[in-house]
Amino acid sequence: MSILREYSPDQEVYSIDESFLDLTGFKSRDLIRHGQHMRQRILRWTGLPVCVGIGATKTLAKLANHCAKKRLVFNGVCNFNTMTQLELDDLLSQIEVGEVWGIGRKLAPKLQVLGVNTVLDLKLANPERLRQQFSVALEKTIRELNGTVCIELEDIIPPKQQIMSSRSFGQSVRDYNSLAESITLYMSTAAVKLRKQQSLAGAVHIYIRTSPFKPDNPQYSNGMTISLPCPSDDTRQLVNFALWGLKQIYKPNYDYAKAGVMLSELVTAQSVQTDLFCVQASPKSIALMTAMDSINRKMGKESIKLASEGFKRPWKMKQGNKSPSYTTRWRDLPVIN
Repeated sequence: MSILREYSPDQEVYSIDESFLDLTGFKSRDLIRHGQHMRQRILRWTGLPVCVGIGATKTLAKLANHCAKKRLVFNGVCNFNTMTQLELDDLLSQIEVGEVWGIGRKLAPKLQVLGVNTVLDLKLANPERLRQQFSVALEKTIRELNGTVCIELEDIIPPKQQIMSSRSFGQSVRDYNSLAESITLYMSTAAVKLRKQQSLAGAVHIYIRTSPFKPDNPQYSNGMTISLPCPSDDTRQLVNFALWGLKQIYKPNYDYAKAGVMLSELVTAQSVQTDLFCVQASPKSIALMTAMDSINRKMGKESIKLASEGFKRPWKMKQGNKSPSYTTRWRDLPVIN
C-alpha cells in the first residue's frame, strides 16, 4: 500500500490486498505503462504479483482488474478507457454477471431469472426497475457500469460496524476451561481492534460448534448475543460478558472444533448515549487499557494479557505449514551456503 501511494495522492485501501487510486490528474500519461510500472516495482520490492484494472468508475476498475487477472492478452494491466464502446461491450458480453462487484453468488441467480446473464445485460438493464425489485445499491452498480460515478473514493477508512475474531482449533476441545481460554483470547484480540478505531461495543456475540466435516460425531452448535448495559471497550468487561454467555450455551461431551466472538452495535467513544443507570468507564480503566495496548505494541503481542487466556493452549490453531516472513523478519531471510 505504501508503494501504491507513490503513484497517486488519492488512495483508498479497500482491503488487505486491494486498493483504489484516483488517476484523474494523470490523463496525459500512458496509464497502461503507469500500471505496468506499479506491478514491476511491487514485484521487485515485495515479491508479490499484482494486477491493475483501470476504469471510469470503481465498479469498472474492479471489473477491469478481473479481466487483467483472467485474460493473458492484457499482461496484468487492463484499461477500459482505451477501448471503443464496441470493444468494451463485446468484452462485457463474455463475462458472467456474478463477477460484478457487489453482485456475487446470491444475487446472480435472481438476475439470471430475469434474463440478466452477462455484465453487458446488466449494463443495458433499466436501473429504476431493478432498484424497485432489489435495492438502490444495484441501481448504483448499473449506473457505474455506464460510466457514472456513484461510489466515491474514500480517503479515510470508515470504522467497522462489527468486529469478529474466531479460529478453528488445532485439536478437538471438550472441556469448558479450554473453551473459556479461547473465548478470552479472541475477545482480547477483538477489544484491541475496537480501541484502535476508538469505538465502544454495545453487544457481544459468542458461538461454539463441532466440526461439520465429521458427520459421524455428535453435532452441536450454538451462539448467544448479550446486550451490554453500557457500551464498553474494556477487555475485562467484554470477557466477563462473553464467558457468562459461554456458560449458557456450553454442553459437555461434544468435540468442539471452533469458537468465535463478535462485537456489534459499535458507536464512537465521543457519541455514546447513556442513561441514568449506565456507569461510564472509570479513568483507571481507560488508563489500564491504554497502558496494555502501548506495552503490547512496543514489547510484542501478548506481553501483557489476561491470565484467563491460558498459557499452554494445546487447542491453538496449527501453523506448522505457515510460510516464513521473508519481507518482515530478519531470521526468515533465505540463506545460501
